[in-house]
Amino acid sequence: MKKADSAMYHAKKSGRDSFQFFSSEVSAKALERQSLETSLHHAIERQELVLHYQSKLDLVSGEVVGAEALIRWRHPQLGLVPPGRFLAIAEDCGLIVPIGRWVLREACRQARAWQMSGMTPLSIAINVSPMELRAPDFVSGVCSILKETGLEPRYLELELTESALTEHSRSASCVLTELRDIGVLLAVDDFGTDSASLTRLKHFPIHALKIDKSVVRDLTTDEDDAGIVTAMIGMGKTLHMQVVAEGVETRQQLEILREHGCPQAQGYYFGRPVPAEDFGYSLAYHDDC
Repeated sequence: MKKADSAMYHAKKSGRDSFQFFSSEVSAKALERQSLETSLHHAIERQELVLHYQSKLDLVSGEVVGAEALIRWRHPQLGLVPPGRFLAIAEDCGLIVPIGRWVLREACRQARAWQMSGMTPLSIAINVSPMELRAPDFVSGVCSILKETGLEPRYLELELTESALTEHSRSASCVLTELRDIGVLLAVDDFGTDSASLTRLKHFPIHALKIDKSVVRDLTTDEDDAGIVTAMIGMGKTLHMQVVAEGVETRQQLEILREHGCPQAQGYYFGRPVPAEDFGYSLAYHDDC
């Protein structure tokens, strides 16, 4: 029964109308998942979670205007575990809400600490899952953490995927309106990967669009992707939304984005995500980097 259950779990991950035979590989993955889930239940109390920060730049001035907080898990045996290995597990076992609350509190605390140290105030962006957005106390939790940490709402940016907005559009609209009313900024993350249109998104109080890295990646080799990015930049500006290109890794990509008037960008070309104590050193951006 355990083997059948393992096979069923992997079949579900493959999507609808699929099947999966049990195998030693399936067994190994199931054991790994079970081990990670067990350890994840204690990760917050054991202070194993940590945030790294990646800078967001203004492409006209070259100044750092924000930072995105990205979670990592400092596992006692596995070392630094990337979010792709444990966030889906957190969603399945109901831990994504407390983990998300921890991320929000820690990111706001760090942003305020940077301000108190004399650093130019930056917006701090965090990713919010659909499950967090649907939590009945989400807005009150955001308000409570902002008050607790002393961070002004205008310096907090919550990033949501297109699907999180469109699958539960009515309830999402109410929550986002409440957040907008208290001054929190709202962004659509990974824009261009789902079927949502700007026509639908304009009904939400969105401040910014973040063009997905999969679109930016082929800018220099695929004319269609270059055209898509140009259209996204133009439509975002028409709707008075800030546009941010994610996943910029080369000088060529940067030049194309500048040529087409993209206002902001982030990616490995400017710097990889780093611990909070190292982030200050990444604030000076030089055009020849």
